[in-house]
Amino acid sequence: MRIQCVLITEGRFSLQTIKCKAAVAWEPNKPLVIEEIEVAPPEANEVRIKIVATGVCHTDLYHLFEGMHKEGFPVVLGHEGAGIVESIGPGVTEFQPGDKVIPLFISQCGECRFCKSPKTNQCEKGWAADKYDVMSLAESRFTCRGQKVLQFMGTSTFSEYTVVNEMAVAKIDPMAPLDKVCLLGCGICTGYGAAVNTAKVEPGSTCAVFGLGAVGLAAVMGCKAAGAKKIIAVDINPEKFEKGKVFGATDFVNPKDHDKPISQVLSEMTNGGVDFSLECVGNVAVMRSALESCVKGWGVSVLVGWTDLHDFAARPIQLIAGRTWKGSLFGGFKSKDGVPQMVKAYLNKTVKIDEFITHKMALDQVNDAIELMKHGKCIRTVLKVSPQ
Repeated sequence: MRIQCVLITEGRFSLQTIKCKAAVAWEPNKPLVIEEIEVAPPEANEVRIKIVATGVCHTDLYHLFEGMHKEGFPVVLGHEGAGIVESIGPGVTEFQPGDKVIPLFISQCGECRFCKSPKTNQCEKGWAADKYDVMSLAESRFTCRGQKVLQFMGTSTFSEYTVVNEMAVAKIDPMAPLDKVCLLGCGICTGYGAAVNTAKVEPGSTCAVFGLGAVGLAAVMGCKAAGAKKIIAVDINPEKFEKGKVFGATDFVNPKDHDKPISQVLSEMTNGGVDFSLECVGNVAVMRSALESCVKGWGVSVLVGWTDLHDFAARPIQLIAGRTWKGSLFGGFKSKDGVPQMVKAYLNKTVKIDEFITHKMALDQVNDAIELMKHGKCIRTVLKVSPQ
């Protein structure tokens, strides 16, 4: 199917509707369909963005195959993108057409009690405020075949155009390559920040990272940047260790190679447990293993993998003995502030991005990209959505 971008003019420039190509998930557990959709113009305090490139993240697959909340469909998935401002709505002063930007799945309104606190990166506004289970707001600027289509996590980057509230958009360095820095919209910031901002990994410490997907590899990179001396990568796929080394892993443990619990293996390797552990899988059993791998007295374990399907549990003595169990969303970065800083860190070569990209495809190949991730055959696939 070949769909060309078309403008439907309704008067002033600010009242143009765009017809463009997008990958629509009509229902759970089914392939996405490349459709022609209509993207309404930005309203007050909104920005319409031409998406140039987007990564495919496991959270997209979570919504499609695991969460499968029926109220969350039809939807345009994608939340790890980068693009160029096409037009702005009334009241927008921070952005201008032509700006390079990254849409954000966490808002930073700057006014709520959370935004004003240095203790958190949460925000009271945006889709996550009350619709985290559906992972979208009821309101949307998308229509397809005369039907409303939801916007995933406030972003929907599997579309040539999207409309985002200005409090969920970060303006970035104009020199940044959009087909690389799009990955800072989720995975890399999530893992890297979990180590640096949430766990607060210390120089000379020992760390364990569970899961070597993009988020886990970014966590390894964060541990190294923080000065950890020993970084143990834990994954059931031994092929991922070479990739782990690139980001700073010093040791690799495959739980399948051992008859004893992985927490016991790590405890024996580290004289009682690691100082910091990061769970980057989204599996409640692994979360418990990560906690139990920490040394008593001061060990810190961070939940990073996204899931809301099951309860997690542990023995109270694990915490009574001095361990800390905490969670991290988007790596603790205040989104509008942190993402431009990470872009600069990439341009200054202090943060890796290129090494995460194992495949490049067109938006039309989105289902192939999903299959690669589903079967663990990639780290990150970047989809080219629009010409820059």
